[in-house]
Amino acid sequence: MAIYHLSVKVIARSSGRSATAAAAYRAGEKIHDSRTGQIFDYTRKKEVSYRRIFTPSNAPQWMKDREQLWNAVEQAETRKDAQVSSS
Repeated sequence: MAIYHLSVKVIARSSGRSATAAAAYRAGEKIHDSRTGQIFDYTRKKEVSYRRIFTPSNAPQWMKDREQLWNAVEQAETRKDAQVSSS
């Protein structure tokens, strides 16, 4: 019998993390963080077997672009101790 496990952690600016960095890492992609100017490049990461962004059918097309989506999330949160995402 399989035993399933779920672990969820908050991505908070106060701990030096960013949603753009986490998204780039999980997707194995290169994402430019427009808030900090940093580029997170995980294109050499080989462990990513599947990546997809699920959006409602009426969502704008830009939401299907990982870089634009997570930069919008980062921009929406203005506090220095913002909790921008969960992983």
